Amino acid sequence: MRRRFVALGGLAACALLTTACTAATATEGTAEAVTVNIGYFPNLTHAPAIVGLADGLFADALGDTVTIETATFNSGTEEIEALFAGAIDIGFIGPSPTVTGWEKSDGAALHVIAGTASGGASLVVRDGIDSAADLAGTVIATPSLGNTQDVAARYWLSEQGFTTDTSGGGDVSIQPQDNATALTALGTGEIDGAWVPEPWATRMVSETSAHVLIDETELWPEGAFVTTNVIVRTEFLEQHPDTVEAFLNGLIDTIDTIDTDPAAAQKTVAEQIGAITGSTPDEAELAIAWENVAFTWDPLPDTLVAQAAHATDVGLLGEVDLTGLYALDHLNSVLSARGLDEIEAP
Repeated sequence: MRRRFVALGGLAACALLTTACTAATATEGTAEAVTVNIGYFPNLTHAPAIVGLADGLFADALGDTVTIETATFNSGTEEIEALFAGAIDIGFIGPSPTVTGWEKSDGAALHVIAGTASGGASLVVRDGIDSAADLAGTVIATPSLGNTQDVAARYWLSEQGFTTDTSGGGDVSIQPQDNATALTALGTGEIDGAWVPEPWATRMVSETSAHVLIDETELWPEGAFVTTNVIVRTEFLEQHPDTVEAFLNGLIDTIDTIDTDPAAAQKTVAEQIGAITGSTPDEAELAIAWENVAFTWDPLPDTLVAQAAHATDVGLLGEVDLTGLYALDHLNSVLSARGLDEIEAP
């Protein structure tokens, strides 16, 4: 799946030259120094943020006049609040908190400027659960109420004829909890399953007697759906459009690098997650989980629109107008300069 989204080998040299020229253009002609605050999660689906920052690819693309500051988060809610406060300018984040941030600010605070990852989410269940019918009366964990996997779980369960509610009642009890807690709870039998992103799904299968009941890629056309995208604070985009464009060059370089040498990227991700969280992912588990994620600069906007509709259907989100959420002109400028297909906003 990954190679469906990223630039292929013959474009690599051209892309690097294009980046150098574009980054120079973005930083020349302005005397003022710019600081860009970048937020992300220490998660596999945020690998382009981790690799691009650790390996200096964003720094190279942004140039000498731009200083990078970073912040890491454990939830989309925290990151959105940081963006509202002006503490971050560019953030890697899931589609559900993206929509929530858009709704809460009446479309004023942020825009989606690129994609990051597709796929990498599954419903993992204990032994004895082999079909949707077996889920009646069970307890299922999700990372947090209203997050991307929580919406997916509630919507899929509703399609199977089950009821859920935000207090853990219904035919299937959904109990939001952080992924590390869910891993332990599944192993001890306190919960019956969890709808989680990678690498947690792989860890649950590897470290408990659980198995995958639903790979979410099976539920989407061509197996593609946005798991992580990139948002920008509206004021920062308006004040520093050249910096945003240079950042997007760094993002494309990073995704191309990840695709070219996934083993090196996995090593960097494992080391950085370990440094940030104090827990280094197992290399073998990470390699397995890696195959379940596709890294892409395409934000797959139609799938975010569909996920927002799912959240509305299950009562987690009111009707929301997403017109104007996507600001893809700068991404398309970069893609066009590299001879790559542009992306149409919904």
